[in-house]
Amino acid sequence: MSRYIWRGLDYGSSPSIQPTLSVSGAGFELGYWGAISTLGTYSEVDLYAKYTFSGVSVIATDYFFPGDAIPEAKSQKYFNWEKETTGHLIEGAVQYKNPDVMPFSVLAGVFVYGAGDLNEEGNQKYSSYFELTYSGKLAENNFDIFVGGTASEGLYGSSAGVVNVGITAYRGIKLTNDFTLPLKASVIANPQTSNIHFVLGITL
Repeated sequence: MSRYIWRGLDYGSSPSIQPTLSVSGAGFELGYWGAISTLGTYSEVDLYAKYTFSGVSVIATDYFFPGDAIPEAKSQKYFNWEKETTGHLIEGAVQYKNPDVMPFSVLAGVFVYGAGDLNEEGNQKYSSYFELTYSGKLAENNFDIFVGGTASEGLYGSSAGVVNVGITAYRGIKLTNDFTLPLKASVIANPQTSNIHFVLGITL
């Protein structure tokens, strides 16, 4: 990815390599997802578990930040689970996505544990995120139009409101008879930070 933009926030301010490894079956999926900035300014290793039934997915994600980053991690020890110093953030989320039924998908998630989501008094903020996405197709291009927001002050912004709005377009570039390169491009704006990003990514 030319940038790692997640829910309207820029993580690493540099190109990002994002590997993934997972196993799935009978509606369950368990995997790791990572992000490593090419400038060495950011890294992330996420363990997730997901169960999907009739388009509804229940997702638990352990976001781990090995070094100082956004959100700031106060510890680099993977097995440190102390509330005030852990580098982990735990989120529970529910998603509905069933393109055979309707072109809209919805996502709702809330952080329930982690030092990166504590207020000045040391209490959990329970930062929340909600997203609505419309998926469609134009000529040979697939696209997603999305808008995401938060319900209160927290990890995503200084107040309730929209923090992530934009469009992502997808297209396969045929390089040989046997290989097509998946390409995607996004324009993403964050009204709370008054920032906009243009992001390009490829999958190998």
